[in-house]
Amino acid sequence: MSLRIATDNGTRKIQYENTVVESLDQSPKLNHLRDHSRNYGQPLERLDLWKKQFSCGQCGDEIEGRFSSNPTGELLCWDCSLKTDAENDSRGVSHTTDPTKAVLSNSSLHHKNLCNYVINVATGCSHGCKFCYVPSTPNIKTRGEMLEEQAGVDDGQREWGSYLLYRDDLPERLARKLERKQKWEHTEDGRGVVMISSGTDCYQDRRAAQITRGCVIELVKHEKPVRILTRSPAVVRDLDVFKAANGLVTVGSSIPCLDDDVVRAIEPGAPAPSTRLNALEEISNAGVPVYVSMSPTYPTQGRDDLRKLLKTFKKRLDPDVVFHEPINPRGGNFDMTVQAAREAGQNELAEELESLQNREQWIKYSKRQLTAVEELGEELNIPVHLWPDKQFVKHVSDRQDHFRREMEKKESPEDYPRPPASA
Repeated sequence: MSLRIATDNGTRKIQYENTVVESLDQSPKLNHLRDHSRNYGQPLERLDLWKKQFSCGQCGDEIEGRFSSNPTGELLCWDCSLKTDAENDSRGVSHTTDPTKAVLSNSSLHHKNLCNYVINVATGCSHGCKFCYVPSTPNIKTRGEMLEEQAGVDDGQREWGSYLLYRDDLPERLARKLERKQKWEHTEDGRGVVMISSGTDCYQDRRAAQITRGCVIELVKHEKPVRILTRSPAVVRDLDVFKAANGLVTVGSSIPCLDDDVVRAIEPGAPAPSTRLNALEEISNAGVPVYVSMSPTYPTQGRDDLRKLLKTFKKRLDPDVVFHEPINPRGGNFDMTVQAAREAGQNELAEELESLQNREQWIKYSKRQLTAVEELGEELNIPVHLWPDKQFVKHVSDRQDHFRREMEKKESPEDYPRPPASA
């Protein structure tokens, strides 16, 4: 590796091809070190910070193993990281360190043809999408004590969007995990893909993006296919890495509709869908595989709305696949979704969403949208992959076998991962 941190008489320096390009302080800031990784060397190179004899910015001791940082970027040893109080940013989002040991987790999302593994660069998400399923998963529900201790969170679901716990040393730990890992899960429906991220937005801010870039570099270096899912247009900053990945990275975004005001009502902290579309278009134009998660679509969207949306995807993105899923009223977060729409003045959306709490209404709406998207995909020659919910399949009376096959199918129309020769 031509980019590295070298130690000379106790002084640490960044070297690129044996030339010193930067001298480092005893306690450099983590965000600056990550920036140096971007500024020097090739796209698939990064500075490995593991056991480089840096001093903790808080206690002054040498950092011998795991590390993190505080919101100002000071590099901290693991003990100080866990003792440092959470700090709120200008939006009121609480920032601190995630103590989890998890690096690379097996995932059931292969049932959606998404991946076999997931990496989450943080716990929590500042986007705070009201319908998000993540707060109802074990990753949040079973970690209440940790969330309260680390970030002062009383209710992981009700407070979703107000806390963010980072895994700063994840690229370093992932590098060592991949070096040791001998068996790699590769099912027909998961394709051995690693998804970043399923439980948080991996480009929601600079700190998360820096962790993500390091993880993507390590996965590509070890020839593992990567699926990125983000609502943030900041993803284009890593276009150099995606291009250098030679077909091993696909980038997608959730775009349920292109009415920025409607989407903002229930995705209050997320970037506007128009900016997500622009970012994906730039990535697609650079020759990197892209996909769209057209999810969750709203009951206010009719067939003409869905056609217009799909035509826009085809014209501007040429996606490998468009995944589609109607919104689901299950879980305590759905009441918050209805309330958020009403408070944002989106009364029609609020009323239509509220009506879906009647199961028969939800079944009818889901069937109407899934059928429309499937037919429009064929009409417009767009590769569509449906995600019918298992409760929908259980209760729908018409075409039940068809929707069950859609739910259980192993193959996806997606042309990914691409063999290097055709990338």
